[in-house]
Amino acid sequence: MKYWVNLSSPTTYEIFTQSSRTISGYRASQEQQAKRVQIGDIFVCYMTKLSRWVGLLEVQCECFIDTTPIYSQDDPFVVRFQVKPLVWLPREATIPIHADIVWNNLSFTRGHDKGSSQWTGHVRRSLYELSPTDGRFLEELLTEQALKQHPYPFDEREYQKHLTRTVRGSAKTVDVTVPENTEDETVVAPVIQDEVRESIKMQALLARIGQKMGMKIWIPKADRSRVLSEWKGGESALLDILPLNYDETTIKTIEQIDVLWLRGRAIARAFEVEHTTSVYSGILRMADLLALQPNMDIKLHIVAPSARQDKVFQEIRRPVFSLLERGPLYENCTFLSYESVHELANERHLSHMSDSVIDDEYAQVAE
Repeated sequence: MKYWVNLSSPTTYEIFTQSSRTISGYRASQEQQAKRVQIGDIFVCYMTKLSRWVGLLEVQCECFIDTTPIYSQDDPFVVRFQVKPLVWLPREATIPIHADIVWNNLSFTRGHDKGSSQWTGHVRRSLYELSPTDGRFLEELLTEQALKQHPYPFDEREYQKHLTRTVRGSAKTVDVTVPENTEDETVVAPVIQDEVRESIKMQALLARIGQKMGMKIWIPKADRSRVLSEWKGGESALLDILPLNYDETTIKTIEQIDVLWLRGRAIARAFEVEHTTSVYSGILRMADLLALQPNMDIKLHIVAPSARQDKVFQEIRRPVFSLLERGPLYENCTFLSYESVHELANERHLSHMSDSVIDDEYAQVAE
């Protein structure tokens, strides 16, 4: 028997709570990981945003594909399992990962500062395999909590902020999160030189990773000299001209994206490094690109420090980005933390890896 992380947002937690709790679904991009799961394995369920352990589900069958909507009109979780709920805690009894009883016993949190993000790789994406020791500990803890129902207070306002609302467009209905006004949404934050320097380093690191994976790289001309000062030996992989056949408006939009990976004459991935507080300019460029070329098959990523993950997800779930022809931006654009990019760059066999490892192991989806 193996233990696998099952992520839910506050919204999907609420939906699953109100359902029969017999089907657990994952995005199509996770089909290969799902095939590793066997009957009798345990999904250990974790709520993002509030960082809480919420339940245990026992796998009852091998994964299957079913596009029939279950939980929403545009249900993206088409890789599915039949499951048996062993534990499903009410909100006030869900267990924070930062609670001492959890933090001091899990192998990936024990010994770390509670304000750090070094542990987040284990709860970055569903179907991450937990160690047997961590899995058994969480199984015992959650089973005991189901009996005792020890309360763990939470911020109701923070919880409600992350719940989605339904927006009806002329052609379809989508679920979005409506962000509250915050100071940095109404005031343009000054660009701090250290942040700019850090973003250049991140552009260089992404370029180096792509180069090692056999990609050609595009960097905006305004950034090239600074990126190349950090990316030694990058000239051989750097493109002077994009080999694309699009209209002038599309080309100008694409040319401004922070890092592009090209395979042959096609863009494989696009990265926007968001280093400023507003985390908005790159998101707008990604949305513009999808609006201009809805049929373009590109993996889109927003790259930012882990501390800004919630802000990024809040922005890409804005209603204005949810009625694009290709679908809501949050379904087509994932988050990569600075920490996960560094982790990927340190992979020993990077030159032999497929770029799909980003989707499988590192990218985080706005659930």
